[in-house]
Amino acid sequence: MKKYFLLIAVSLFLTLDVVGKNPPNILYIFTDDLGYHDLSFTGSDIYQTPNIDGLAGDGLSFEQAYSNYPRCTPSRYAMITGTYPVNEDYGHLAGIPEKQNIIRQFVDAGYTTSYVGKWHLGEKENAPKGIGFHHSFAAGKAGGISTRFYPFNTDKAKKKGKKDKLVEDVEAAGKEGDYVSDLLTDQTIQFIKNNKENPFFAMLAFYSVHTPLEAKPADKARNLIEIAAYDYGNGPEYIPAGTGRQKMRQDDADYAGMVENVDENVGRLLSLLKELGIDKNTIVVFSSDHGGLSNDGERVRTLATSNLPLRAGKGHLYEGGIRVPLIMRWPKKIKPQVDKDNIVLGMDVLPTLLDMATGHEIENIDGKTYCPVLKEKKSWKERTVFWHSNKARPHSTGDSKCSVIRSGDYKLLHFYKEDRIELYNLKTDIAEANNLAESKPQLAADLLSQLKDWKKVYLIPEKMDMKRNAKAEKKRAKKSKK
Repeated sequence: MKKYFLLIAVSLFLTLDVVGKNPPNILYIFTDDLGYHDLSFTGSDIYQTPNIDGLAGDGLSFEQAYSNYPRCTPSRYAMITGTYPVNEDYGHLAGIPEKQNIIRQFVDAGYTTSYVGKWHLGEKENAPKGIGFHHSFAAGKAGGISTRFYPFNTDKAKKKGKKDKLVEDVEAAGKEGDYVSDLLTDQTIQFIKNNKENPFFAMLAFYSVHTPLEAKPADKARNLIEIAAYDYGNGPEYIPAGTGRQKMRQDDADYAGMVENVDENVGRLLSLLKELGIDKNTIVVFSSDHGGLSNDGERVRTLATSNLPLRAGKGHLYEGGIRVPLIMRWPKKIKPQVDKDNIVLGMDVLPTLLDMATGHEIENIDGKTYCPVLKEKKSWKERTVFWHSNKARPHSTGDSKCSVIRSGDYKLLHFYKEDRIELYNLKTDIAEANNLAESKPQLAADLLSQLKDWKKVYLIPEKMDMKRNAKAEKKRAKKSKK
């Protein structure tokens, strides 16, 4: 087993000064379906990720970082908007007021902006360029890619003629033999080279490590050998979970190769920043949209990974579905350290980066800047946060409709269709194996009351029916023109 030891320091704060005449560049690398334990520095024995490990060793990594939702689109909506994704779809990004549009705030501050890779948040006015990004590549409506190898969009996908099945730009830019994660990295590298003289904000959202599970032949072959030599013990490969199974082993060679390819491309980007002499003034962030695909449901399917010791995975509101890796590096500004205690959500990342880059905070959004915690003016150890998943998929991932509150160390899950409660102390029970609902009835009642109060405020039409409201606005506009 490869062990990776991070520097433990007394304070998270190093020298987070007010930004002056030399604002930092920003590179935000975002993976798809990568679980918290899918990296060697977070505990995987199978996936070797030396570049991401090194990024963590040089930066600030979080042990209590979460996605806002256990699936792709809502979690990305939360990331881009800085709000709870109670709408559970891509919403209507173009309808966000200018002052609350985080990307526009970067543009107004003089940043050149780029979004490369999986978007899955709509098209036209809701596409990256529609909400403020200057540059966009392969970032359309599609939620996945047909194959990772050129020409990327298969004939079957083309015949269906559905935009949400076709990834734009990749065929025209690629060539025979290309692998999509490499191509997306190439595009981001070119953007950085073209904009190295001015402050840039670049987001790279890999389609990896989402299905289809397809590694480069050499990466797959190497991992087949390593997996065959690994001793998984006598435990079961799967256990019953939800309406299906939970995978207990990280033993898929294609998935391993995909993770390691992402790591290789992260290494390419870090090397580029150093070669250009801009690494010291570039904030690099690495994270994932939610947990790894470890569970199926009524339909048996190929599962990608195991999130152990976390419970469950993608689709579930147990820790395996929402806890994610989060790394933030800014040399000489943020001291390398592991934050073991402060609770951070995906919707906090862009508000934090905006604060670091411009000193500006956006009002009337749910996401918060982490800078006061860095400066030791606040603590998020006892923070109270929420999740809501009404669009369960018992057929594909085995999850049920659920709402969740975490307050400090305690996490309560309310499976509201059955009116069933589960309560866990995450500090002592990260596997969520010991349900405390009966032994701590008053705590369970208090947390459930807080959760229901939050739902009364957030589960309302103005926040939930964004697409419907946008369509109604268009209809009203057409009628007024007539």
